[in-house]
Amino acid sequence: MNIKEFVGMDFINGFTFGWMSRRGDFEKPEAKESLRKLKERTNTDYVIISLAALQDGAHTTVVDYQGKHMVSDEELVQMIDYSRELGLKVILKPTVNCKDGTWRAHINFFDLDVPCEPKWSEWFKSYTEYQVHYAKIAEKTKCEMMIVGCEMVQTERRDKEWRALIDDVRVEYKGPITYNTDKYQEGNVKWWDAVDVISSSGYYPIDDWDNQLARIEEIIKPYNKPFFFAEAGCPSRSNSPYVPNDWGLEGEIDMEAQANYYKVMFEKAGQKDWVQGFGLWDWKALLYKEEDAFTDDEYAVYGKPAEKVIKEFYATKK
Repeated sequence: MNIKEFVGMDFINGFTFGWMSRRGDFEKPEAKESLRKLKERTNTDYVIISLAALQDGAHTTVVDYQGKHMVSDEELVQMIDYSRELGLKVILKPTVNCKDGTWRAHINFFDLDVPCEPKWSEWFKSYTEYQVHYAKIAEKTKCEMMIVGCEMVQTERRDKEWRALIDDVRVEYKGPITYNTDKYQEGNVKWWDAVDVISSSGYYPIDDWDNQLARIEEIIKPYNKPFFFAEAGCPSRSNSPYVPNDWGLEGEIDMEAQANYYKVMFEKAGQKDWVQGFGLWDWKALLYKEEDAFTDDEYAVYGKPAEKVIKEFYATKK
């Protein structure tokens, strides 16, 4: 596969859309209006549609992607079709959460099978079925890329299983595949040769971008593959620029803190020729009212100063 056939690799002016959307959400007129606003107000070219399957906990083996916590296949396809009408390229990102609130990075099992204990083989069987299901949709709708996992740190040591999963996905989906490792974990994945694009979550402290970019560049250089930050962003909250990955950090609402984080991130990472895009976090399918933007302290940028920072930067990358 020649990756340049698919993405150029053109710079990914990307934004994550629809995270945690439930059955029926994509059918609402507000969701299409939200996607239209995303393109119009941020100069986004790539929409990363991120889905959230569920498993009971970090040590359970059944991944549920059929329940009402997921948008239906039909409405997903309709949203992808609408993305095309808007001139957007689409990256499909099937992800998993734990019902009990445990972060997916902690999904883990014994490396040696033990009778009566949950096993890696059981979990990968279920997770692979999940990925293959959406690989078929990604192929049918000709998505520009597929992200087969996100920030699943403890699973990453399972080299053989991940390679097998990627092989199974390739049977159904012929486009480029990436895996979104977590911040600081770029060197933890030893199977980057199995994917077409390397990606990670760029939630790095505002004052540490130079160090982290130098570290990442050295790690990915031997693979000679495109790289982009499949997630990146910062809440509109005081102190968040120094720990942008901490969605629970307490602090005052601070629009300028968020906007300044984006300015610095784009100045540092956006000017590296090997950083070939961002999948910013995140844009809701169902937006709050714009007049309420300055009361929101989450990652959203709709109606906030950071929105203009993103729009101006993405304009330079078209």
